[in-house]
Amino acid sequence: MQRRFLDYVVIAFKGIAMGAADVVPGVSGGTIAFISGIYEELIESIDNLNFGVFKVWKQQGFKSAWTSINGTFLLALFSGIAISILSLAKLIKWLLHNEPILLWAFFFGLVLASILYIAKQIKTWSAKIIIAIIATSILSYFITLAEPFASPDSPFYLLFCGFIAIIAMILPGVSGAFILLILGAYQTAIDTVNNLRDGIMTGNMEVFKDALFKFVLLGIGAVIGLKVFSKALNWMFKHQKNLTLAILTGFMIGSLNKIWPWKKVLKTRINSEGEEVTLLDKSVLPSTYDGDNQIALAIVFIIIGIAAILILEYFGRRKNKA
Repeated sequence: MQRRFLDYVVIAFKGIAMGAADVVPGVSGGTIAFISGIYEELIESIDNLNFGVFKVWKQQGFKSAWTSINGTFLLALFSGIAISILSLAKLIKWLLHNEPILLWAFFFGLVLASILYIAKQIKTWSAKIIIAIIATSILSYFITLAEPFASPDSPFYLLFCGFIAIIAMILPGVSGAFILLILGAYQTAIDTVNNLRDGIMTGNMEVFKDALFKFVLLGIGAVIGLKVFSKALNWMFKHQKNLTLAILTGFMIGSLNKIWPWKKVLKTRINSEGEEVTLLDKSVLPSTYDGDNQIALAIVFIIIGIAAILILEYFGRRKNKA
């Protein structure tokens, strides 16, 4: 596929949108790729990333090897993703501490609209599809009630979290940030990105080394997960598309409990920075929330979240018609 420089700039901006989606536990980067029309190319490019590229490099040169893995496309896309994650992580951390209800209300709206979008892709409805949605909704709901089974600061646990969360990059409907949230490692991941950047900016090597170690662990887990899951998930999406979309829809319906804006803290823990953070909580009605429930503003932010997905879908439809 012949592309101009401007085409790769557009791809980088799509990467920025995917990165934004991957930072927030709402819509997935895979959903953004699906809506923006680059999903199939992304999957095929990931599948082509293997040790065989070195053989091509040796026999035919670097240019042929680079072309065989669609290197310029991947470089533009992942550069956009990296820029987005690094620039948004600090903002998300501030909002988590200072405006949690409004932030989660926005995420809640994103997921609501994403459920409708993913469910609309199901072309044929049957008893099997309905049962899949109900079963995965129940399973997902009970997962959101579970207490994280290990400390998110544990090296092996970070590897595991990176391994699981990468699903978001290769399958529409599942948010990698949301998976990290369920696993109790979301705050750790956000802090890692922020500390990595701050360590570089301030020259604090102790902060930088600790953050780099955690970042590398998450990255290694993600790379392993990418290669293990990409072919299987690609096959499922191509050969069992309706069932796969039903499973995703159910998973997202059940996940709404985790991102409900109004929570009561049941258990806390001390993180690696000596801060007290939530370990386990439960959803409560706005009327029983301990503090200012900000109900009017929360509803506004839910609507904004829904509108964001509807706008993305609208532009996606226009592109497909063009």
